[in-house]
Amino acid sequence: MLKQGALIYQARCASCHGVKLEGQANWRERGTDGRLPAPPHDESGHTWHHPDDVLIQITKVGVAKAVDMPDYATNMPAFGDSLSDADIVAVLSWIKSQWSQETRRHHDDINRQAVLRSQR
Repeated sequence: MLKQGALIYQARCASCHGVKLEGQANWRERGTDGRLPAPPHDESGHTWHHPDDVLIQITKVGVAKAVDMPDYATNMPAFGDSLSDADIVAVLSWIKSQWSQETRRHHDDINRQAVLRSQR
């Protein structure tokens, strides 16, 4: 799965999010078009701050729909028509495999908290 995720990432994500997950320059600052550059997926970014279900939805249906903000302008495409759920999980798994063990543990805690919230 990780090999498949790495291949998909390089083919579909690296052009914006960086070959080494580094994201685009000044990713926290809106460009002249009002859109944020692609954030890093390494530990310096905020990907690991979100539970898996949110990351999957962002990838599958796009940011605006995933966060229920229809007017949110972004360059991030929705990949639901071109990547299967298994492909999306493989990419996210590969990204997470690049994080330190400590960050992966923290992300696991975020996932557990999200599950508990959804059970309420």
